Amino acid sequence: MALSATGTHGKVAFITGASSGFGRGFALRFARKGYAVGLAARRVDRLETLVEEIGKEGGRAMAYPCDVADREALLGAIRRCEEELGPIDLMIANAGVSNRLPPEELDGREVARVMGINFQGAVTAAEGVLQGMMERGRGQIVAISSLASYQGLFFHGSYCASKAAMNAFFESLRLDVAKRGVDVTILTPGFVKTELTAKSQHPMPFLMELEPALDIMVRGIERRERMVRFPFPLSTAAWWARLLPRGVFDWAVVKVMGNKKA
Repeated sequence: MALSATGTHGKVAFITGASSGFGRGFALRFARKGYAVGLAARRVDRLETLVEEIGKEGGRAMAYPCDVADREALLGAIRRCEEELGPIDLMIANAGVSNRLPPEELDGREVARVMGINFQGAVTAAEGVLQGMMERGRGQIVAISSLASYQGLFFHGSYCASKAAMNAFFESLRLDVAKRGVDVTILTPGFVKTELTAKSQHPMPFLMELEPALDIMVRGIERRERMVRFPFPLSTAAWWARLLPRGVFDWAVVKVMGNKKA
């Protein structure tokens, strides 16, 4: 697909976790809309390939390899992006990992690792652009959460906790900056076919293909929606499950997800 001649020229997007999955998809989508895109991830070869792909379509992209868990490295990448591409209008805090942590292997250091990437990495991404956005009176921060933020899942306590923390933090941030010209959007997808879900050993109800999921998320970003939950059947179930008696909820999760031992 060629770059649109009616794109949003002059705007800059910065995307963490840009080497695959959602991040790569966001990079291509917003480059085609005329954004210059700054791409952050650890896998340098993949970033360089993506930069080349966007360039061949007529877009502009630059790679900023870093680990989002390294605060100074991420802040430095954001500064370099703004020096080279211009002020960031759209920050998509997408970088994330999952893990399988059964109770026999519970290790607080592993929980901290996941929190450091998924939650703290997103907070640092917001930190890097927030002051500039408030000074300019415009901008948007997008946090990629998950429907797993609403309830715990088997062997994924650290992942669920990191996404629940994202919801609480970025909803609070949205209130804090509501009158400063900065919008905050939280995306909470269900199961989508990516490298992350390919590692799952549990059933994944309502599993979506990547492109339709990107359609929903990009539309929500462009509409500057507060929160985007999908797919509808799973998001509705996750939302209302919090009101169920604990025994009923636990039974439902076992029926749908199964309780496989590690």
